[in-house]
Amino acid sequence: MIRRRLTVAPDGETLRAGFVAIRAELAVPEEFDPVALAEAAAAAASGPDDVRLGEADRADLRHLELVTVDPPGSTDLDQAVHLERTAHGYRVRYAIADVAAFVAPGGALDAAAHARAETVYCPDRRIPLHPPVLSEGSASLLAGQDRPAVVWTIELDADGAVTSTDVRRALVRSRAQLAYPEVQRDLDAARGDDDGFPTLLAEIGALRRAAELARGGVSLGRAEQEVVPDGDGWDVRFRTGLAVEEHNAQISLLTGMAAARLMLEGRIGVLRTMPPAEPESLAQLRRQAHALGVPWEDDDSYGDVLARVDHARPETAAFLAAATRLFRGAAWTTFDGVPPDILEHSAVAAPYAHVTAPLRRLVDRYGLEVCLAVSSGRAVPEWVRAALPSLGRDMAAGAQRSGAVDRECTALVEAAVLAPHVGRVFEAVAITRETVQLEDPAVVAPCDGPLPEGDPLRVRLVTADVARREVRFTRA
Repeated sequence: MIRRRLTVAPDGETLRAGFVAIRAELAVPEEFDPVALAEAAAAAASGPDDVRLGEADRADLRHLELVTVDPPGSTDLDQAVHLERTAHGYRVRYAIADVAAFVAPGGALDAAAHARAETVYCPDRRIPLHPPVLSEGSASLLAGQDRPAVVWTIELDADGAVTSTDVRRALVRSRAQLAYPEVQRDLDAARGDDDGFPTLLAEIGALRRAAELARGGVSLGRAEQEVVPDGDGWDVRFRTGLAVEEHNAQISLLTGMAAARLMLEGRIGVLRTMPPAEPESLAQLRRQAHALGVPWEDDDSYGDVLARVDHARPETAAFLAAATRLFRGAAWTTFDGVPPDILEHSAVAAPYAHVTAPLRRLVDRYGLEVCLAVSSGRAVPEWVRAALPSLGRDMAAGAQRSGAVDRECTALVEAAVLAPHVGRVFEAVAITRETVQLEDPAVVAPCDGPLPEGDPLRVRLVTADVARREVRFTRA
């Protein structure tokens, strides 16, 4: 699911105070206790603890031409990738930051990570899962630095299907820190016979996307909402992701599916699961598609419809908003022995596990350890087994808190952006019977209804209360 990304101008003191208040209300742990910080500093200074992990000999893969690909300005770099064409298809090498090499089980640093569960992104700052000395320093896959990593080698055939998987601990060195816009520019400028990284990323990404559609996987592809400074004020806009972002996401998805297969093979692990949509929910979405003029043939799956929906049409926003109701019930499902009843993530249409972002998500550290053990034929470490029963609850609590922070920060900024315009009439689209999406600024807010879903309409702003983080419209 797409998370809103917000940015704040340096002079936004009122909003900054609001962000601080939101974090306090939602009990976001902003600071690490001194013991955890001391553990992190010691781990960063001493390097990876391979003795504790039983990995005395890491593979030396520093010769690989790995690169990281992230949003501009990122410093917590979880993944580095190397792609090559082979005689039979493609080889994907995906290096993941080896956080377990720095965090001792049962220590203060480990306890802090369990309490946080995931990095929280706010407009004014990032609240990291691990102290920056690790997450932006010794554990981050920064370019030109030797780093411990868990390296996946996944062989694909010419159609992008997996033929073999290997995972092991290694020492790596990223060659470059790339940002999505520059990779997209390189891809746009590439010749047809170019075999460089952007071209291979696009080829593999397209093949994996086609495979996703074929097995019934779905992606909403909704635009991200972002807040940007506009002179002395603020503006809220929607940002559509670049093609290379989707291609890069397919590499992560490929790795998560490979991890889930290993976990099921070893009969232990933690899957990211989501039950299939209820038949009545699907039937309701089909009725809404018909009412909104979105084509849905009898033999179409809802994944087919989502894949080809025209985002330029005003009714698209309403249809995508309705489709989000199908994406419910996601969980981190742990098992040790008998596999769970629900094995798949219905949006992925396959078993799937989180293993590619351990700097920012707690569960990935455990998933990687399970995969390393199963792949090598060793027993899963006891510290991993002991944490599994409560790991899903820890992750759910952290995700719920992050989502609440995201919603409240967005509501605050929307109210601040619109506060000078109470009484003004805006062009909008009804995305539900009680909600509108403005054309400009890119705000989604309640409106007195009932409204004609999917229809363009004019609405008048009647409330924009910054203190209460409340925005409300009525039909003009």
